[in-house]
Amino acid sequence: MIRFPVALIAAGLTLTVTAPVLAQDGDVHRSKYHDYRVVTVADGFEVPWGMAFLPDGDILVTERPGRIRVVRDGRLLSAPVEGAPEVLAQGQGGMLDITPHPDFARNRMVYLSYSKPKASEGATTAIARARYENGALHDLEDIFIADSEGRGHYGSRIVFDGQGHIFFSVGDRQAPPRGDLEAHPAQDRSNHHGTINRIHEDGRIPADNPFVGVDGVEPSIWSYGHRNPQGMVMTESGELWATEHGPQGGDELNLILPGENYGWPVVGYGVNYGSGSAIHEATMREGWQDPRYVWVPSIGTSGLDIYTGDQFPEWQGSLFAGGLAGEVVYRFSLDGDMVTEHETLVDGIDRVRAVNQGPDGYIYLALERRGGELSSIVRLEPVRR
Repeated sequence: MIRFPVALIAAGLTLTVTAPVLAQDGDVHRSKYHDYRVVTVADGFEVPWGMAFLPDGDILVTERPGRIRVVRDGRLLSAPVEGAPEVLAQGQGGMLDITPHPDFARNRMVYLSYSKPKASEGATTAIARARYENGALHDLEDIFIADSEGRGHYGSRIVFDGQGHIFFSVGDRQAPPRGDLEAHPAQDRSNHHGTINRIHEDGRIPADNPFVGVDGVEPSIWSYGHRNPQGMVMTESGELWATEHGPQGGDELNLILPGENYGWPVVGYGVNYGSGSAIHEATMREGWQDPRYVWVPSIGTSGLDIYTGDQFPEWQGSLFAGGLAGEVVYRFSLDGDMVTEHETLVDGIDRVRAVNQGPDGYIYLALERRGGELSSIVRLEPVRR
């Protein structure tokens, strides 16, 4: 059962759900506005995590074990990209997101997030950039290394705003919500646990970040109180949206605003794994940000994009959110900063790790099969009624 945020209910908005259909490669599937097929683009990936579309038609795909692969003309090249950083490929860690610079055609720069091994123990979220040419990364440099530690929940999505900044997420690193919930690392802004951050493209801190000059607060922080944001996108009008993992129940779709607290673990909709016992003090708190949508039960949100192409004209302006445990894609219609409608697509398609609109206007999904099987990149193509 899905529980909707009180803010949506109070607004009197009607949310329409289209019954999901199991996805099979090549079959015709129906949705409210468009029929579509799921078409395989390339096979043979080991836990694909992020995708970057290049002007020459190549697709760079990160594999969590530590590689960057190239898809060219519908074929996965056997040789990985050279020059990738060393990662700690354990649990949820490894090579994570990849995003080309908006002016890639000129500067050939790509940006990466990964689990960087720490000198002491474990790993932390790092953001790096490099020049990509002739199948290799050159002049790789870390431009941000998070002050965080833990077993997982690296966050790691990267978004450009077109104004010389990048946004990226850092998860709460699975720090358990025990004792005083307001003392949890995700509520402690002196570190990067459970944050979305904003920096210049070269790693410098923007002077207009909300906490610049505040004693004891990391100046890169844009918002905080997150659990593990693994989907993030910026609209053409400059609104930043993110999806984040809740615990057992309570995945969230959030509109990200500067300086705001999103509540983890003090408020939320989830419960403890196994026992089902309460985690939070409440589902919301005055002055903190409420989610625009909540999944109960959780779908394991990962990957988020907004559709601006012309292959699916009735989907223009919709958000598309992937689910890992749910093996599903959700489409959201928006009215300003509110969700007005949603439907489920490609239910049962495998774990959806990344969702990206391609330059051809199709919607691409990076799939992760259970049990360590090799995985695929697929895309949704329209079928005219």
